[in-house]
Amino acid sequence: MKFGFWVLNQWDSTDNMTQRINEGVEQVKHAREAGFDFIGTGQHFLSYPFQMVSTLPYLARLAQESGDMEVVAGVLLLPLLNPLETAEATASLDAMTNGKFIMGVGIGYRDEEFISFNVKPKERIPRLLESLDLIKRLWTQDEIEFDGEFYRVPYSKIATHPISKPHPPIWMAANLDVAVKRAARNGYPWLINPHATTKSLTPQIKMYKDIAMQTNGYVPDLPMLKELYVHKNSSTAYSKAQPFLEPKYAAYASWGQDDVLPNNETFKIPFEELAKDRFMLGNPQEIIEEIQRYEETLGITHMFFRMQWAGLPHSEVLEQIELFRTEIIPHFK
Repeated sequence: MKFGFWVLNQWDSTDNMTQRINEGVEQVKHAREAGFDFIGTGQHFLSYPFQMVSTLPYLARLAQESGDMEVVAGVLLLPLLNPLETAEATASLDAMTNGKFIMGVGIGYRDEEFISFNVKPKERIPRLLESLDLIKRLWTQDEIEFDGEFYRVPYSKIATHPISKPHPPIWMAANLDVAVKRAARNGYPWLINPHATTKSLTPQIKMYKDIAMQTNGYVPDLPMLKELYVHKNSSTAYSKAQPFLEPKYAAYASWGQDDVLPNNETFKIPFEELAKDRFMLGNPQEIIEEIQRYEETLGITHMFFRMQWAGLPHSEVLEQIELFRTEIIPHFK
């Protein structure tokens, strides 16, 4: 089991972004010293009611403090991005991390993002797959000529390549069955979102593993993102998380995130019901037992923990990292 620390990059609109970035840098230092295996953060645009620092520049800054930890872009909304720029930016980030970069990709779901980037929602999937094809060529080939449905590169020689060989690992986010099948068929680790319940995930993971074995002869890693608050007192963990986690999911609902969840799951329910079987809120022993449950019953290989949401004090994040260092990570290492 590998443990990841999600670095918050969404803050209240009135926050001082410079201060919050510096706090993220400090959190990465503490995560490194605590024994976490990787760090990362995500991507959105027009993220009101939050301000949001741009993903790849932020990861480049955090990489200066990441040491031997891997650095994950989790995820890049690839259909919105130019694949040539993305290939060279991520190759650069792979060099900054000495070959420890992981590129997570997703298709996106927000209308305002598609409209702003002049991308038709129905083109998301073919753009994703074509962009991945082109990016991998740009990463691995010395020469290229590409004429696709959406992207074109004239004959060119390539000198900018990633350090990782043959290229950085790629994780693919997915919610619905059709997207999970796509990740499995293409041999990508499925980056599991923090929103779905175990009840929904259990048949999806079986489907993913079956298709991966049938298509590729092996099952890739299974990384999972989870919302987490750990405190020595279980009820305190719950009460400290709710004031910040609840509005986070209200914002997700307003963005339409729950429209793409399996089994018609919704965020428009009381927090007590929303948290059940989704969020990891408890004392260290309870968190250890939850990690073991996901590892043993679902086969999760990487757990990516988001321990902060907009408004939650930086000091509480450091306290949680310290509990991981002293009481949780030693149980698994």
